[in-house]
Amino acid sequence: MRDILHLPVLSAALPELLAGEESLGVRVRWVHVSDSLGVAKLLDGGELLLSTGAGWSADDSLLTQFIEDLVRVGAAGLVLELTQGIDRAPLAVREACIRLGFPLVVLHKEVKFVAITEAVHSRIISDQTEALRARDALHDLFIGLSLRGSPADYIVAQLSRVLDAPVVLENINHQVVAVETLAAGDDILAGWELRSRSARREAAGACATTGATAGTGATGTAATVSAATDTGASAGWDIVPVEARGVRWGYLVALPGEPHPAGRLQVMEQAAVALALGRLADRDADEWTRRGHEQLLAGLLGGRYLTELGVTLRLEAAGLKVRDRMLLGLVLAVAPDGAAVAAALAAATAIGADAIAAAYPSANPTGRSAQLMVALSLPAEARFPDAAASAFAQAVGQALSLSSPSGAATPAAPVTPDIAIAVGGEAHDAASLLASLEEAAELLRRNSSAPRRGVEVHRVENRPLLRLVTALGSDPRLQAHSEQMLRPLIDHDLEFGSGLLAVLTAFAAHPGNRTKAATASHLSRSVFYQRIALIEDLLDVDLDDGETVSALHTALLARGSLR
Repeated sequence: MRDILHLPVLSAALPELLAGEESLGVRVRWVHVSDSLGVAKLLDGGELLLSTGAGWSADDSLLTQFIEDLVRVGAAGLVLELTQGIDRAPLAVREACIRLGFPLVVLHKEVKFVAITEAVHSRIISDQTEALRARDALHDLFIGLSLRGSPADYIVAQLSRVLDAPVVLENINHQVVAVETLAAGDDILAGWELRSRSARREAAGACATTGATAGTGATGTAATVSAATDTGASAGWDIVPVEARGVRWGYLVALPGEPHPAGRLQVMEQAAVALALGRLADRDADEWTRRGHEQLLAGLLGGRYLTELGVTLRLEAAGLKVRDRMLLGLVLAVAPDGAAVAAALAAATAIGADAIAAAYPSANPTGRSAQLMVALSLPAEARFPDAAASAFAQAVGQALSLSSPSGAATPAAPVTPDIAIAVGGEAHDAASLLASLEEAAELLRRNSSAPRRGVEVHRVENRPLLRLVTALGSDPRLQAHSEQMLRPLIDHDLEFGSGLLAVLTAFAAHPGNRTKAATASHLSRSVFYQRIALIEDLLDVDLDDGETVSALHTALLARGSLR
């Protein structure tokens, strides 16, 4: 209605809005011309009625009933051309329109109704053509994404850009799988689960109130939470389920934004189809969970967040409670595939903890990491002793052995797997959780070459120097110390391939026990002693001096944390 009032053909007739300003956002589907007070029975809703008032009754009750009938059938508004017979809108008509919020416009200058009809219909058809073109383009976009196997987070990002509004993909438990916030920031995720559940109830209630049939609304095809049904933070949300073959995996939620020519819900439904096709193609039933956790933890480790509060909100929206909790970073020496992620999440649930799990980012040239990282959230007063860590690793290892496709018969008794788990320091916020994960990864890397028998638990509390170096790893002064102390050995290894750094690492790991150090270096004692003597000569140090060994150990740890 608002757009129609600004059409040149209508502006030339000097229009005056007498009522219904609050309803000018209503969409006009068609234009109808009639002077009959019984015209309502000929309308289907969405029509703009043009009239000269000729033949209108002077009975106020009939005029009031006329307006009430137009509102009842869903007419968009009434345009009354003032003529010599009617120089003003009847008072009963005006009062009824004001009371019902129904747009009433009078024209002070004569105009051909056919010109108005032509202009409005042309605009409607033009908008419909634009919508069809937009839908075709969107169909090509999202079907192309699904055919290329684009991940869920990329599809969500493209949908967000198309709608120019924040978009969230959540699973059926209202945990955020992927999100694109645009300029809105991570604050939109505050209290996400509660707000999402409330929005779903409001949308379902609105559908029930308006008499929607089964299969529509928040529990069916699509729904909008309008300000009329929700005065809270979820007003204006559009919600579309992601489902196929009778299986529902989650929902797409678009936060308030400008209208789209193809219709916001229709755009979202195209994106939901692309997501559903991707899920059908996934061999891993928990692909969404795995990818979502990978992005969260990779973003945390890579510092790809603006504020600590922002990353806290993202973690909590994904189901990991952060505030007022005891947090731990765990890293396990297992292949981080979908089965490992599922096993880790199940092990966390078994001890009453929240968790997110993913592959630890690796510099492995093959691009495949052999470490599974887990961010664990426990009640603030809880503890995670070695026995709990061992049980956690054993549960993951046994779950992986049972899910192995080897085809071997399931053993009568569970077999204790050969697996290592590293436990970082206790954390109580997102920043210290990051440190805990990095500590655990470095600790496991330091112990990755040793043969394993059963479950091995490594705790950063038992390696205070490693914890210090990990915390200061990006400090340029520590990097300079490492370079200064080790440069002669680095140059010698690069030129002759002598492996002196590895020998010194074994020596520092087993101070006072050269026999064990030689074994760890895979060298005979005589060769090991020769290499130690060469190291002392190149560095001009005495490796029997405790302070020197500590300084070299620190340099080695710093070099390892930077590689």
